[in-house]
Amino acid sequence: MPEMSDAMSKPHTERFRLENQRAIITGASSGIGRAIAEEFAADGADVVVCSREQDNVGPVADEINDSDRPGEAVAIECDVTDREAVEALVEATVDEFGGLDVLVNNAGASFMSGFDDISENGWKTIVDINLHGTYHCTQAAGDALAADGGGTVINLSSVAGEQGAPYMSHYGAAKAGVSNLTSTLSAEWADRDIRINCIAPGFVATPGVESQMGVSADNIDREAVERRIGLSEEIADIALFLASPASSYIVGQTITAAGVPRLEETPDI
Repeated sequence: MPEMSDAMSKPHTERFRLENQRAIITGASSGIGRAIAEEFAADGADVVVCSREQDNVGPVADEINDSDRPGEAVAIECDVTDREAVEALVEATVDEFGGLDVLVNNAGASFMSGFDDISENGWKTIVDINLHGTYHCTQAAGDALAADGGGTVINLSSVAGEQGAPYMSHYGAAKAGVSNLTSTLSAEWADRDIRINCIAPGFVATPGVESQMGVSADNIDREAVERRIGLSEEIADIALFLASPASSYIVGQTITAAGVPRLEETPDI
């Protein structure tokens, strides 16, 4: 990662660039993770894309490498709940690209259920992937991020972790933990020149949402302000900014990206 003084001496637009950066994006087989990988590579970053199934993430790397994007992509199978696999992921990234500058903790999972109906195994599974997986990846990547003058961590939380969401108590609790980890660890790791921030998306038109709810990204006007659903590319834009030197004074924050806010009526007094 460039020294901060070097980054600040760049022309204004250059501070928004990720050229020659090296990044890991978890959960990158589709949706937000894939969009982040594609935008990072388009901006000149070399990316390691990973998911639990090599067959799912391999095509993402192939598409990036076959395009005219300047960044290179490598696909690695990794279950973020498996500490040995996560450590192997970081080691492979350093071996391939010579270091690590950016970690994007995007891997996540959920299902809808009333609290009374969530089994212990179901609760543990969702917390393990969303919260424990973020812990594994961040802790395993810490030394590599600090090695070349510091780096950035971008966590993915959710509005469900900020204000709650009925029938998603397990997911909301895990994502609230991710947001708190962001602010807490950003203070601990500041002296290692590692910036940690978080994005809390609202409703986003991912392939998963389309299959479950029939909402297609093709039907969403990105330019329309008055809407309650966004695109994966809009979350990737925020990640690009948080990974770049342009966001150097943003530390320990969770940025909510959820469209037009819901305003409750003020009761008569």
